[in-house]
Amino acid sequence: MAEYFIKADRFFLKSGTAAAGYLEVTDGKFGRYTKEQPLGTILDYSGSWIAPGLVDTHIHGFLGHDVMDNNFDGIREMSKGLLSCGVTSFLPTTLTAAVETLNEVTASIGEHYQEVEGAKIQGIFFEGPFFTAEHKGAQNPSYFSNPNIEVFNHWQELSHGLIRKIALAPEREGAVEFIQTVTKQGVTVALGHSAASYEQAQAAVLAGASVFVHTYNGMSGLSHREPGMVGGAMNTKETTAELICDGHHVHPAAAEVLITVKTPEKVALITDCMRAGGMPDGEYTLGEFPVDVKDGAARLQSNGSLAGSVLQLFDGVKNVVDWDIATVEEALKMASLVPAQSVHIEDRCGSIEGGLPADFLVISPQIELLETYVDGRSLYKKD
Repeated sequence: MAEYFIKADRFFLKSGTAAAGYLEVTDGKFGRYTKEQPLGTILDYSGSWIAPGLVDTHIHGFLGHDVMDNNFDGIREMSKGLLSCGVTSFLPTTLTAAVETLNEVTASIGEHYQEVEGAKIQGIFFEGPFFTAEHKGAQNPSYFSNPNIEVFNHWQELSHGLIRKIALAPEREGAVEFIQTVTKQGVTVALGHSAASYEQAQAAVLAGASVFVHTYNGMSGLSHREPGMVGGAMNTKETTAELICDGHHVHPAAAEVLITVKTPEKVALITDCMRAGGMPDGEYTLGEFPVDVKDGAARLQSNGSLAGSVLQLFDGVKNVVDWDIATVEEALKMASLVPAQSVHIEDRCGSIEGGLPADFLVISPQIELLETYVDGRSLYKKD
């Protein structure tokens, strides 16, 4: 179907929310929006709304598969499964591990990333290994080290330039120089798993760091005498703050405070989902650690700490609307355009705009996901 028009009651366009009308799709790309009934094939979604496909820039696994399994067949299954979460683009996310393991995982994704059949791989997010132990979460501290540009360049070479984001602790020795170097290469530097002071966080931002990893979690908290990493996230207007809105990682009121301070233009909803996403409660692993999943939360068996999440990104959108801390338009933007902008891929995904790939969702006014399109083709439909 080379050209058609979508008829719907509301469209969440990049330029703003549009009322009932028609949206053109030609050769898998968005065309114009019009209120006048056009000539040609019309797909009638009257009673429904059209939203941009979601972009998950921090996700480790789904449906029993994990990026660190180093099995690209598993990532293929993740890609297809993510369509049921409204995700049409994602960054497979690594964990701290031995350099050799990261070499293998990176090379595999770099070689095969275009073979996925569902949500598109738009890059790799390296979460670590340049962290510190105090806020390690489910990252293995035995592999932590100071930032090393030669090691990073080797990973980037193995990935064929696919690493779009890397997270580090700003208090590590050499962090500022590392940040200055890789940001010049177009790589986004994120800050997390860190006990850094407010001043250290500010210095990293001045050097070019622009994202805070799962804000509130895995970082020094906000105090009136030491604002810490959380204060750094809140008080640097130009940075983007990741946020996990599953109701376990962050209290809705704390999420509202962050969104109010940063504005929805600078908060990126992410999942940090691990392999148990989309799976029943039970025992799983995250990296080398055993994890118990129960009642929507994943926790390390060793100490009960949260170990990633089992959140699906569309549910994160629905949660912030249900918590009454964002409008539907704001919530969708925080899960599509903002994350895309945070890693400089907004020219290929994250919004409904003429010329962009037609990756979009059909949703109900009750914020239920009904159908997911990629490149203008329906690839998932709710039963």
